[in-house]
Amino acid sequence: MADQPELQATEQPLLAHLIELRTRVVRAMIGILVVLIPLLFFAGDLYTFLATPLIKLLPTGSSMIATEVAAPFLTPFKLAAIVAFAIALPWVLYQIWAFVAPGLYRNERRLVMPILASGTLLFYAGVAFAYYLVLPTVFRFFIGSTPAGVAVMTDVSKYLDFVLKLFMAFGFAFEMPVAIVLMVLTGFVTPAQLAARRDYVLVGVFVAAAILTPPDVLSQLMLAVPAYLLYEVGILASRWLVRNQPVAEAEDPAS
Repeated sequence: MADQPELQATEQPLLAHLIELRTRVVRAMIGILVVLIPLLFFAGDLYTFLATPLIKLLPTGSSMIATEVAAPFLTPFKLAAIVAFAIALPWVLYQIWAFVAPGLYRNERRLVMPILASGTLLFYAGVAFAYYLVLPTVFRFFIGSTPAGVAVMTDVSKYLDFVLKLFMAFGFAFEMPVAIVLMVLTGFVTPAQLAARRDYVLVGVFVAAAILTPPDVLSQLMLAVPAYLLYEVGILASRWLVRNQPVAEAEDPAS
């Protein structure tokens, strides 16, 4: 019987954490829905905007096609949902931050928000880089390589999948500085160790670019070169943080 109060004390904090987690998830979903509902009215315009880099380069008389019955409706709807999540991403990350913040030390809390904000902005920058620079280059290469007598008529759903793959590749590649800073702050590696492995990283980013991008050298370079430069930026940022990081405070995380 003496163990029963301890068991109840353990269960109550667990229940409180689960309730808080549910609240944060619900708020994140509501935020996404608030953005999604108006976007649904412009789903067709969103897809037209996304397809512009290809449509501008199509030969006269060519157009995009839908090979599935529901594709003209489902594809723009899928795009609207993805755009809604991307726009609501800061709100979703804030809910994650609000859930984990009480368990962090004060010096950790000072770093989390800048890391989340910079990571979000870098992801957006990677997507914008892919849309405005990479897609026109890739499509120009593909259309210019089309054999005579072959009509370029891309399926709408296949186009969306292709573009999203590139967006994810460039978005996560641009997260390189954030990933490096996190590894250094957690003690997994040091800036000196990262600098000593530049040659391996250089080979690695080119291999990853060859896998993630279409089979043309230019688009691979457009992913590998920024990724490596951002690796160098991450090393510089981690060195600065290590020099300026305060000594960890011996305090209760809840304080």
